[in-house]
Amino acid sequence: MIKIKHTYSLIFFFLFTLLSFGQSNNTKTKKEEAFFTVRGSVYLKDTREPIDNVSIQVNDGRYTRTDVFGKFVVKARVGDELTIMHNDFETVRYTVLSDERITILVDEQNKGRYKSARSDDVVRQFNQMIDSADAYLRKDAAKSIKFVGDALNYDVSSRQSAEAHELLGDVYVYWKQYDLAISAYKVSLQNFEMASSKLKLADAYTKNEEYQKSVDTYKSLNEKDLSNYEKTVLYEGLGDAYLKLKNTQQAISSYEKGLEIAKKHLIAPKVTDLNSKIAEAYNLKGEVAKAKGYYNNSLKLAQQENKKRAVEEQVKVAEFNSLNRDYDSEIQIRKDVIETLEDIEKDSVLPNESPLTIQKQNYKLGNAYLLNNDLDSAISYFEKSIEEADKKGDLEVKKDATRRASEVYYSLGEDEKGREAIDEFKSVVDELYAKKIQELSQVARFSRNLAEQQNRITTLESDRALSKSKYELTQERNKRQQLIIYSLLGGLVLFLITGFLMYKYIKQQRLANNLLALKSLRSQMNPHFIFNALNSVNSFIATNDERTANKYLSDFSQLMRAVLENSEEDFIPLKKEIELLQLYTKLEHFRFQDKFEYSIDVDGTINVDEFQIPPMLLQPYIENAVWHGLRYKKEKGHLNIAIKPKSKDEITITISDDGIGRTRSKQMKTENQKKQNSKGMNNIKKRVAILNEMYKDKVDVTIEDFQQTEEDAGTKVVVTLKKD
Repeated sequence: MIKIKHTYSLIFFFLFTLLSFGQSNNTKTKKEEAFFTVRGSVYLKDTREPIDNVSIQVNDGRYTRTDVFGKFVVKARVGDELTIMHNDFETVRYTVLSDERITILVDEQNKGRYKSARSDDVVRQFNQMIDSADAYLRKDAAKSIKFVGDALNYDVSSRQSAEAHELLGDVYVYWKQYDLAISAYKVSLQNFEMASSKLKLADAYTKNEEYQKSVDTYKSLNEKDLSNYEKTVLYEGLGDAYLKLKNTQQAISSYEKGLEIAKKHLIAPKVTDLNSKIAEAYNLKGEVAKAKGYYNNSLKLAQQENKKRAVEEQVKVAEFNSLNRDYDSEIQIRKDVIETLEDIEKDSVLPNESPLTIQKQNYKLGNAYLLNNDLDSAISYFEKSIEEADKKGDLEVKKDATRRASEVYYSLGEDEKGREAIDEFKSVVDELYAKKIQELSQVARFSRNLAEQQNRITTLESDRALSKSKYELTQERNKRQQLIIYSLLGGLVLFLITGFLMYKYIKQQRLANNLLALKSLRSQMNPHFIFNALNSVNSFIATNDERTANKYLSDFSQLMRAVLENSEEDFIPLKKEIELLQLYTKLEHFRFQDKFEYSIDVDGTINVDEFQIPPMLLQPYIENAVWHGLRYKKEKGHLNIAIKPKSKDEITITISDDGIGRTRSKQMKTENQKKQNSKGMNNIKKRVAILNEMYKDKVDVTIEDFQQTEEDAGTKVVVTLKKD
């Protein structure tokens, strides 16, 4: 009997263990399911009129309410049940099936409460246009804006106009047109003031780098008007703005207030985000230990959400470790990240712009090993990064990884592989330049499309205002003249404001396009210059002239530091450029001492600190003079660089040589040399053209023969430079 009881006990224990294990797995699976944002609306079935202050409750305790437009936003997972409750209709339950936008239609119990003064059909059509605009928000900006315009084309109320302009602001924020978003949110608030619109306006100010305006807008909000989630957003946004203003203590204080609210009301995603942001603020403040504690919290919390959120936080912590030179910890975290990313990419593809891509993480791992002086491991991960970037078509990462790989190869003494990597780097830079040109064209088309749709909305608003004025004139004939004047003045002001905004926007886009083109041209010049210099070092090494190579390398490293310091600037002081030229010409003379002598003459009346010049503008002309003119001269030649005043605000920089001249040099070149030289000169012409467009014809360049002889005509380049 005892044996039977013992057997039953074992069976019961075994079944209980299995049941517990199954429940544990179910709980874990539920935890690992990804939360996403559910966006929805609650309308009356018959009239499509929105219902505000509707309670939306998720079965796990999350809670929100609809705004005056009947809209709501809540975090949920597939399979969660939403309970929609309000005094004016029966409770509705809805099961979440995906992250698509949902529409809840309800029957009104208190008939007539939501009766619209306008046609039910107009309300329905307006809401359909708004829903369509929201559906295309992340897919097609122009189409989304068009639907907003279609919605405003109806006879809309101030509240509906506010809803449409708030959505228009959301479109512009998503597509990073923050100045236009600010204008849209302001129009929305003028029509109908909402706390949610003000929060969005403040966030748009931060994104547009108007941080003090952002702080002022957040502070103008009354906490009593906000939901618990909106209070968390308020303090998080205020912390972001303070952090950008370098006021870390105020940022931490704001984040902590938001964290307190998020914890109290179980807003789990915000608890994770705010722990991470407090850690970032403490790190900027220099309190690394506190930062590490908060990052540990955010890591644990992120792992309870989903894999992607966990990886995002791991990457932040890895960057934190990198900044604090804890490379061993960084390496371990990034390896864990790569393993998880490989699992994530089985179900979804991460865009190349994402910081979470495998190629970026391999590149960061290579950098960490390089900084940790483990060159063999570094090269291994740089090669993995190049291979992965090649598969994904990520030219930016491939460029950076190839450049780093070439440096490591040379450090390891594998010069052949180093040269191959440099050749590959140059090829990738050319390909990336072509891609950037194509992207500039796409940006221009995108800007035109947005401008067309924005003009349409502005025109609709103007027409609507004018129609309203006409209607009022027929009702109040005694005020006819006054209303006409006000309407015309309002239309004129609106037209002028719109024109100014469009001019500002187009000017910003043109500046952005020019800056991108300049960056691309500079990115081609620097590798070309480095490659030529490395060839010079290689020739010294090949002739076993170790002392000369060492001396050359010492001067070359000094030159490289100067070049890299100036590489991101459009203009640098003339004094710096002269120092760079002196160093560069010294290096060229060092190699070709038997071919030429040189002199650099700067007129004593010129104040070199008052003039600005594009960096690396003169170096290619000196390079051409030496390599294509003086190097082939039978006798020893001379290179002269003369800087003289032309007028009160202008100087001339003359680079002259008595070499073989352009005609003979062209005859001696191979096809490949002609192509390379032409490409280099074209790059300089493009740089000068773009800079003159941006800075009003500041630089002028002319090239002619130096002397009238058939044997050695020489070349003279005259650069005219204007003072700012």
